[in-house]
Amino acid sequence: METLVTNKKAYFDYEILEKFEAGIVLSGIEIKAAKTGKANLSGSFAIVKNNEAYILNLSIAPYQPKNINFTYIPDKTRKLLLHKKQITYLLSKKRQKNLTLIPLRMYNKNGLIKIELGLAKGKKKFDKRETLKKKEIKRKIDRAKRGDI
Repeated sequence: METLVTNKKAYFDYEILEKFEAGIVLSGIEIKAAKTGKANLSGSFAIVKNNEAYILNLSIAPYQPKNINFTYIPDKTRKLLLHKKQITYLLSKKRQKNLTLIPLRMYNKNGLIKIELGLAKGKKKFDKRETLKKKEIKRKIDRAKRGDI
């Protein structure tokens, strides 16, 4: 599994409760662009509508910008491929607790583009500060282990 794009901001802004793997419907140009890493997951999210899952604000830049036709929309809504059981499970979880579906990473699996979705709960400001403190402490410990101090 080769990771193509990651959403680093998602782990900072959200507390990830569960992870799901989903396929995505892309055209040939979009697949080529995604495999070269021209996708952007930041600010994107997934919704479930009419028992189908969609991803919004996923931006995939054109593979060859000069050869692209004028009808290409880089941040259009794209369909996600999930099982019906997964979709009903996600719907029930989202209704119970105020949760969102956030794409965490896009990767290549056996020649297919997959997206890892996270069922997430938004962090408060003080939680974000705690995360930064933990990162700083971990960084200091790693430096001490290497002998840089």
